[in-house]
Amino acid sequence: MIPSDSPKPSVLVVDDTPDNLTLMFSLLKEDYTVKGASNGERALKIARSENPPDLILLDIMMPGLSGYDVCRALKSDPATGDIPIIFLTAMSEMEDEKLGLEMGAVDYITKPVSPPIVLARIKTHLENKVARDFLRDQNTFLENEVARRMREVTAIQNVTILAMASLAETRDNETGNHIRRTQQYVRALAEKLKTHPRFSAYLTPRQIEILCKSAPLHDIGKVGIPDSILLKPGKFEPEEFEIMKTHTTLGKEAIERAEIELGMEVEFLSCAKQIAASHHGAAILKDYTVTRFPFAPG
Repeated sequence: MIPSDSPKPSVLVVDDTPDNLTLMFSLLKEDYTVKGASNGERALKIARSENPPDLILLDIMMPGLSGYDVCRALKSDPATGDIPIIFLTAMSEMEDEKLGLEMGAVDYITKPVSPPIVLARIKTHLENKVARDFLRDQNTFLENEVARRMREVTAIQNVTILAMASLAETRDNETGNHIRRTQQYVRALAEKLKTHPRFSAYLTPRQIEILCKSAPLHDIGKVGIPDSILLKPGKFEPEEFEIMKTHTTLGKEAIERAEIELGMEVEFLSCAKQIAASHHGAAILKDYTVTRFPFAPG
């Protein structure tokens, strides 16, 4: 239903015969704001204005643009495509009605008109339009709300990742902002390799973002390394180095436990788990040794 306290809906009557325009004005003026156009060009101008009509009553046989031409133009324009059109015409052949409805008109009324039928059908199609507009606005609101909440979740997620990674870094602060540098290295390397035939299928823009998001957690396992080893100022003894290397396993297991608690798989956590478990290959170990102990042999 159209709310009783809302402004009158507007109806555009398009007809090249003045008597027909006068008749429709007198029939509709009590319940609707009525606009008139005596040709298709004028009708299109009104429909595309800042205050388009809520419904259009459209004659077919007119000089210049026919009603069919006007209907095609309105339905092809996103700005006017949702305005309901009722053909009001003397063309009573079934093929004419079929063509009009196929073009997107919501109804087809033949002349001479029956005033009660015209009023009833206008009322029905305006109420349908109100319902459609409401659903469209609700869908738009819900889509915007989902997008807003997703942005919030992502922001909280990113902050939590950096907080956890920074906590791990406080245990080993001699590496000089290692988390940020590693994240930047990962992005630079991924961007460089994304066109390489071996990696192009994997390194999509989304996957690059997941890698960069996961990278700060690569050293999360350091939280579990004893201070006597992690903070040792000199070179590790072989047995100490073996313990140090377990931070990869500790990190992987910590992320796995988080996944179990969460009760579902999360794409970036799966990636972070792999990075935490395998990031200390030979090249990374060498980089870590040189960074932490600049005078150690290569």
